[in-house]
Amino acid sequence: MGSIAQPLALAKPTFPAEANSQDYARSLDAKDHMRSFRERFIIPSKANIKAKKLAKPGLSADSSIYFCGNSLGLQPKAVAEYMQAHLDTWSSIGVHGHFTDLEDSPLTQWQLLAEHASKQSAPIVGAKPEEVAIMGTLTANLHMLMASFYVPTAEKSKVIMDWKAFPSDHYAIESQIRGHGLDPESNMVMIGPKEGTYEIKTQDILALIDEHAATTALVLLPGIQYYTGQLFDIKTITAYAQSKGLIIGWDLAHAAGNVPLQLHDWNADFAAWCTYKYMNAGPGSIAGLFVHERHGVVDYSEGEDKPKYRHRLMGWYGGDQTSRFNMDNKFRPSPGASGFQCSNPSVVDLASLCGALSVFNDTSMAEIQKKTVNITAYLEFLMYDGTNEADRAFTIITPAEPESRGTQLSVLLKPGRIDTLFNMLDEAGIVCDKRKPDVIRVAPVPLYNTYEEVWEFVQIFKAALKKCE
Repeated sequence: MGSIAQPLALAKPTFPAEANSQDYARSLDAKDHMRSFRERFIIPSKANIKAKKLAKPGLSADSSIYFCGNSLGLQPKAVAEYMQAHLDTWSSIGVHGHFTDLEDSPLTQWQLLAEHASKQSAPIVGAKPEEVAIMGTLTANLHMLMASFYVPTAEKSKVIMDWKAFPSDHYAIESQIRGHGLDPESNMVMIGPKEGTYEIKTQDILALIDEHAATTALVLLPGIQYYTGQLFDIKTITAYAQSKGLIIGWDLAHAAGNVPLQLHDWNADFAAWCTYKYMNAGPGSIAGLFVHERHGVVDYSEGEDKPKYRHRLMGWYGGDQTSRFNMDNKFRPSPGASGFQCSNPSVVDLASLCGALSVFNDTSMAEIQKKTVNITAYLEFLMYDGTNEADRAFTIITPAEPESRGTQLSVLLKPGRIDTLFNMLDEAGIVCDKRKPDVIRVAPVPLYNTYEEVWEFVQIFKAALKKCE
């Protein structure tokens, strides 16, 4: 396989014995360089998350501990302002909102709003603005991208994928294979961890690529594995797959807005992500995709009426803006990722996303990562503190190295404990999620979670575990 490049190591924080105290946690919050961002989010109260009737935030002053941003991020306060601006535009000028920039509005005209959101999203994933398109939903975008990048032949038809891919990804890949008249069972090559482990080693991924390169048409992997929280070495795996002549794409649902990415520099062929997790744009919000600039070239060397470009599923909004309204049914694709768009994007979704992105505009993924490394290490330290491995009723299956994870820790419980534990956490006003049969996923998000919340969570978690015995 040749030499394997290693990701840049991040320094893992160490903590003194007195770190397991509320006062110490508060001292970390006092020094937190991102502490002001919490005020830009609406934190549900414990009373709110238990309410059975629609109620505005603030039913009590006692905030919940929300460690579920890996599933659905909290609402930024700016979203209401941006949504109201859109509603006011629609109600006041109607169809003219497509082409009119209004003073004092945080939004641009509707025709350019997806392009604006792409520019705001590009730094989050390490791309050029023209390499990003904001459109559709994650699974729909994966289908759109595979329609262009999965081109099986008689010799090369396999897809190398994650052994425990998120179900929607699995279904999308399976259906694409079936759509080409192929058998998924013989064309879905799954890479998983070695028996008795949970981390998939980079060397094993590269070895699998070696084994199947001659018969593979596409590699499609998650940037962060949703179940274990492992961050893959995207740079190394991408370069190696391409050295074997393979197309490689990435599902960044759990990576975008969570860890620094450099999709352009890493030369990824394509990627897709949702915006409702770490990017906080709301449930089912509009998604994003990346197409490297080399795949977005439109060549007019044979004439203006004969553009040459990478095949994609075509739609009105993939057409060049200069001729989009000619209505002559002559498709002139927009250069870059925007040429992969199909439909008129939802302005409601775009307004919500732009409101959420306004928070990211005031920081950077590098600054976010600094807190991610610290707060996740603090969570890990507290969970293990005062216990020995033989007696623990849980195991953290997320890699311990900061460069191999984001903010999520996946906690594997001993069998039969998850429902009781989860109910106790819920009763205490703690929001996280479970993946049956025995994993809970805990994600302290740097933008709005605190070190004191981490300390409080661990006290309740350990007390609940004792009651499960």
